[in-house]
Amino acid sequence: MILFVNACVRKESRTKRLADCLLKKLNDKIKEINLEKENILPLDNKTLDSRTKLAEAQNFDNPIFNYAKDFANADTIVIAAPFWDLSFPASLKCYIEAINIVGLTFAYSANGAPYGLCKAKKLYYVTTSGGKIFNDEYGFGYIKSLCNNFYGIKDVSCIKAENLDIVGSDVETILKAAEKEILL
Repeated sequence: MILFVNACVRKESRTKRLADCLLKKLNDKIKEINLEKENILPLDNKTLDSRTKLAEAQNFDNPIFNYAKDFANADTIVIAAPFWDLSFPASLKCYIEAINIVGLTFAYSANGAPYGLCKAKKLYYVTTSGGKIFNDEYGFGYIKSLCNNFYGIKDVSCIKAENLDIVGSDVETILKAAEKEILL
């Protein structure tokens, strides 16, 4: 099963277009988490305290853990997130807060090092940008680091199309080139 985490909000999202191309190529059952529709709120003190107590008791039946369970049990994960303000939409950060659960997506060893509990062997991060993505560290790099260091997902790749809003850019040619790369 593919878990598709959709952080695209525009109706004609270029990022979603590329993600759809990838999902078609992967050709498997898809469970979509549309972050705009889910409306996941940032953690506050009350929610965090409640979640921590439930997790410490290993009581993962509460719906607050559903996102983390889906993430941990997916065979493949596709995240589609446009490049906004040197990163990704805030809804994706709220989702990440919702899935970072000790005992579900990761755990700590006796020496304090995190190790992954996720089943997925592969995560694809799909993004598009109006300009150049000068540094992947705040968007894709952040996701890759979480996957490699916490979730146990070692194979993480980025599919991107850049410079889509630059005056004179041939947007369709750029997107078609990215789609061609996906289909190779």
